[in-house]
Amino acid sequence: MKKDIHPDYHEINVVMTDGTTLKTRSTYGKPGDTLKLDIDPRTHSAWTGVHRLSDSGGQVAKFKKRFQNIAIKG
Repeated sequence: MKKDIHPDYHEINVVMTDGTTLKTRSTYGKPGDTLKLDIDPRTHSAWTGVHRLSDSGGQVAKFKKRFQNIAIKG
């Protein structure tokens, strides 16, 4: 490897959404820093198989209000 071109690879702490912690090696931050996750394999639908609708900023409510009077004819 060439010298002085690679980032520092060190140990950090990772805090999962349920509060559990683990140690891993990363280029994130400085040695001993903590990375707190908002989404992790314990909660993300790609790993759990459970789909939860995330309504950010009331988008679902806005959609329902906009299209409340549209009837589907079948």
